[in-house]
Amino acid sequence: MNSSERVEQLLLFLKEDPSDSFLHYALALEYQKLGEISKAIKTIEDLLTNNTSYLGAYYQLGKLYEENSNMEKAVLIYEKGKIIAKEQNNRKTLNELNEALENLVDN
Repeated sequence: MNSSERVEQLLLFLKEDPSDSFLHYALALEYQKLGEISKAIKTIEDLLTNNTSYLGAYYQLGKLYEENSNMEKAVLIYEKGKIIAKEQNNRKTLNELNEALENLVDN
């Protein structure tokens, strides 16, 4: 199954369960694979609007913003993700977000 087929399948699953955060996240990753960065960004932004605690989305959205040359938004989303990671006591993700921020500042 290619990315286009996976997008279609994920959209069907989302019709059945539109509140499934993982499906939204997976859809964004498939859009990214297809080079549809704007759709990927919009999908994750919508996901985070509806589920601010979906921690993995912060790192991914930051990377998408970087890919789209929007460094200010990347910094903001990484910072927001760090707050959520601290609240969830998730050191691994907190370290990943810190590293992403450091790499962004270094470049």
